[in-house]
Amino acid sequence: MSKSDQQNRSEDFKRATASAIRAISGEPEIQVAYQPGATGISGKRARLPSPTRALPQHEMAKLRGAADAIALRLRHHDDAVHAARAPASREARDAYDALEQARVEIVGAAHMSGIAANIRGKLNEDCETDGLDRMTRRDQLPIAAALALLARERMDDQSVPAAAQHILGLWRDTLGEKAEAALDELAQCRGDQAAFTRAARKLLAVLDLAEGEADNQSEDEGEEGEQSGEQSLQQDNSQEGEGQSESQEPSALAQSPEPAESDSAESEADDDSDSDQASAEADDAPAGPQQRRANADDEQINYRAFTRQFDEEIAAEELCDPDELSRLRQQLDQQLQHLQGVVSKLANRLQRRLMAQQTRAWEFDLEEGMLDAGRLARIIIDPLLPLSFKRERDTEFRDTIVTLLVDNSGSMRGRPITVAAMCGDILARTLERCGVKVEILGFTTRAWKGGQSREQWVAAGKPRNPGRLNDLRHIIYKSADAPWRRSRKNLGLMLREGLLKENIDGEALLWAYRRLLARPEHRRILMVISDGAPVDDSTLSVNTGNYLERHLRDVIRDIEARDLVELTAIGIGHDVTRYYRRAVTIVDAEELGGTMMKKLAELFDEDAANEWVRIAGQRAPLVI
Repeated sequence: MSKSDQQNRSEDFKRATASAIRAISGEPEIQVAYQPGATGISGKRARLPSPTRALPQHEMAKLRGAADAIALRLRHHDDAVHAARAPASREARDAYDALEQARVEIVGAAHMSGIAANIRGKLNEDCETDGLDRMTRRDQLPIAAALALLARERMDDQSVPAAAQHILGLWRDTLGEKAEAALDELAQCRGDQAAFTRAARKLLAVLDLAEGEADNQSEDEGEEGEQSGEQSLQQDNSQEGEGQSESQEPSALAQSPEPAESDSAESEADDDSDSDQASAEADDAPAGPQQRRANADDEQINYRAFTRQFDEEIAAEELCDPDELSRLRQQLDQQLQHLQGVVSKLANRLQRRLMAQQTRAWEFDLEEGMLDAGRLARIIIDPLLPLSFKRERDTEFRDTIVTLLVDNSGSMRGRPITVAAMCGDILARTLERCGVKVEILGFTTRAWKGGQSREQWVAAGKPRNPGRLNDLRHIIYKSADAPWRRSRKNLGLMLREGLLKENIDGEALLWAYRRLLARPEHRRILMVISDGAPVDDSTLSVNTGNYLERHLRDVIRDIEARDLVELTAIGIGHDVTRYYRRAVTIVDAEELGGTMMKKLAELFDEDAANEWVRIAGQRAPLVI
């Protein structure tokens, strides 16, 4: 088959697939784009992987499965109903979204055998790509994927592929009777999205992934009268209409530094509300950030950590045995073979630009080196003069260090963290060739929901405004002085299941900044890669809702004001320009490599321009 025939065949397939999506979804205005990377949908635009010209049979089946999954979500999913009960915790939200995707695929494929076959083929390939058939331990499979597969099995036992049967067997009958009942309820109400979301929230609450609001849905109506009465009374007393939780906020911050005059009755009422709030917190574990209204008192609460006893700064190789680290690195290389070529070209382009800035000069009248032919005439004139030699002198590129700080939170799981790891690897290799030091750091927490820090806070009687209430984990993937060849395996650790948890950006940024200040290099660059605002459920459940974000803004403002480190940030699907002065936001993780190289090239070009201006200023004649 000629190239033109292959091209026509590929274009025909694209048009047919796009038409099928519009027909199945019932949305004639859907625009379908074929691009490298993951599938997805945003508004009225669907994204599918770009097919090759040859278009083999297995590739057609994969594309059909991805297209059918998008079409079924458009047909059977309501964003408003889904968002109404979406949990705040990222891990819970991942599981919640995975359960909904399983529902729409099972419901949509129930009466269409062709679509059912396409969906099964896609799921089987996804399981093989993710290595489910090679997993030997239960904790190797993320809980979101496990719950989605278990729910699929309950809704349609033929929908789970053979590649997932072994690891799924390790999960069966391990969740408890309440979770099993919730899974049965999911299967029974799969045709009703509203009921399905309630059952999903019940399952997440049983597994302690989210708050148990879904369980109390039937009781909300009965308690509505009492709550409205209490809220009315609170509105009369405090002149605020924010509801019960917000009306208690001023009493929770009663220990503010400002003196306030109040009578004894009001003081007793505040004490009673505080004790009620403390007892309520004793019964409920934090399951998501409690959005509270910031007020004047909030601004006077300085950021602090309840305890730093359990914080951890650790090298990547200490978190994983060498065999597993090698396996993770191999997995990273396999997943990004197509991306590595693109980013490598960009890296080579950056390298050429950096090398071009390394100016060269000659040293003359030396006693050894290369014979200076231009000065041989002097010997003819005076044979007693010695020979003149010259030597090329390289002017070293201004000593520079670049720190890459990568968000290792749970929302980065999957494609974003994989791309970030590979881009960090290529960036380190490229800059090392140019004599630029590179260090790669990551930040997360040691546990979900607070870990030992929260346990210590509970044992201490739950004092008010405890500050940061989780155990930090700061990871050194590559130190500045370590060569790339010794650290390349460490970057595979980012793919390890269970590593990615919460993100406390402010303290991580301070940590990376202080490491840079201790370096001897003349120029210091700090690049942050993140996909969201700082979130830690344990901390935000007992402090103000903007506690972590406010600290992050303060840290960024201080670093940018001191101007000792050049700070830049890249947000993946998250607008970081509202935090950082020099920042860029990308929609797709696939754009990360090119964006990183572009931002660094801009920084180095800016530095080169400033250096030439400085040299020109030194050479310019003095004007009086």
